[in-house]
Amino acid sequence: MIIRCWGSRGSIPVSGRGYLRYGGNTTCLEIRTTDDQIVIVDAGSGIREAGNALTANRHHHLTLLLTHAHWDHIMGFPFFKPIYSNRTMLTIRGHSFTRESLKEMFSRIMSSPNFPVTYLQIRAQIAYQENGLSPYRLGALTVTPIALSHPNQGMGYKFEENGKTFVFLTDNELGYKHEGGLDFQDYLKFVEGADLLFHDAEYKEDEYKKTRGWGHSLYKDALRLALEGGVGMLGLFHHNQERVDSDVDAIVQDCRKIIQKSGKKLRCFAVGQSMEFTI
Repeated sequence: MIIRCWGSRGSIPVSGRGYLRYGGNTTCLEIRTTDDQIVIVDAGSGIREAGNALTANRHHHLTLLLTHAHWDHIMGFPFFKPIYSNRTMLTIRGHSFTRESLKEMFSRIMSSPNFPVTYLQIRAQIAYQENGLSPYRLGALTVTPIALSHPNQGMGYKFEENGKTFVFLTDNELGYKHEGGLDFQDYLKFVEGADLLFHDAEYKEDEYKKTRGWGHSLYKDALRLALEGGVGMLGLFHHNQERVDSDVDAIVQDCRKIIQKSGKKLRCFAVGQSMEFTI
């Protein structure tokens, strides 16, 4: 399983000298399996570059999984080049967020006055599947959803292939239980023994005093989850829009000090745009 990051920023895309190493695109991941399945997770601004690469390499059979419908996770969809090709066969899977169907949601964001190109101008063959929380298979890949603790709800995912596990829990507040969300122990059980975990780690302690309930985690809570869950690698995700590279580095260094004191083995890093991982 290969995981490539096309965007790991939270809330809004950013640019400038301070964001060169970790990037400014909002959430988008690409997962490739041994049987050549291509799964895109979320349609943040990073999906534009993902789409350009997929088009250049002539990949036409794609699956898009959505975690939730907040703007930073769907804003890139109208700029996803494969949807304008009649050769593309795209399956979009997710929950019926905010009581709207997935098709209605994308039609709305591509309607006037939001966007000049309408949904009807899409040329790809798109199939929508609104899923619950039961596991399902995409070729050799087993996908297990879990409810997120986040305003307006959402879903995280566990991806398993050939005995390896990748868990993606962005926009998940471990310190506050939102409607539809779960307890810390539930997420602990979900990530237990994962080879790789990407988890929301947006806030520092002083920031969280003002933002508790906004749907994002303290980085120390994400670290605790990984340590107690026996995770092999932790990727800190959903970097705050104000967090420049050096500030992200400082958070990583603090996490590594905590890991060293714990006596446990855990590789911790911040997920950056264009990073690629093979498990």
